[in-house]
Amino acid sequence: MTRTARDRGQAFPIYIVMVASLLFLAFAFFAVGQASATRNGAQGAADAAALAAAKDARGQLRSGFINAIGNPASWQGWLNGQGFLTASACSAADRLADANDADVLDCARQDWPDRGFTVEIETRYTVGRSVIPGTENKKATAEATAVIEPRCRFKEDEDADEDEENPRFEFRCDGGKRWIIDPGDEDFDPWKRGVLPSVADLFSVRLDD
Repeated sequence: MTRTARDRGQAFPIYIVMVASLLFLAFAFFAVGQASATRNGAQGAADAAALAAAKDARGQLRSGFINAIGNPASWQGWLNGQGFLTASACSAADRLADANDADVLDCARQDWPDRGFTVEIETRYTVGRSVIPGTENKKATAEATAVIEPRCRFKEDEDADEDEENPRFEFRCDGGKRWIIDPGDEDFDPWKRGVLPSVADLFSVRLDD
C-alpha cells in the first residue's frame, strides 16, 4: 500500500466523525429553534389571554356606565376600574387561550398598583422530537399581565345646587375630549349616540411591561 492510500484510509474515519459532529450540531440548533418557537407561541397566547380578560372587564365597566348616572358619589370609584366580574373576564381569557391551543393555569385579578389581570398559560403542544432527550413531552408555560387604565377625570359642576338630585358633571379625557353630562335635563338621553364617551375613551388596555 502506498503512503497516499494509507493517508486516505486514516483520513476517512476522521471525516466521518467530523460530518457526524456537524450533523449533531445542526440537529441541536434545530432543537433550540423548536424550543424557542414553542416559548414564543406560549408568550403570544399568554399576552392574548391577558388582554382578553382586561378587555372583557373594560366592557363590563362600560355596561355599568349608564347605571352609575344619577349617583355622583360612585363615579370616582367607577373611573378607577371598580365594578367588574372577575369570572367573566377570566372566561374570556380561557376562550383566547383555547383559540391559541393553550390552557389557562391561573387567572388572577390585580387591583394594585394598576387594575388588570395576570394570566398564566401552558401550551397543549410540545417542543417535539429532537436530539435532546425529553423534548417530545416538553410543553411551554408563559405569563402576562394586562392593565386597565382610566383615561378620564370626573369633575362635578361647581355651580350645582347641593340639594340637586342629579347634578350636572363633566368628564375630561385624554386628548382634550370633554363630555358634559346633565342627568337632570329632560332632553338627556344616555342611549343617544355621542352623548356618552365610548369605552375606548374612558379606559385603555395594555400589556404591562
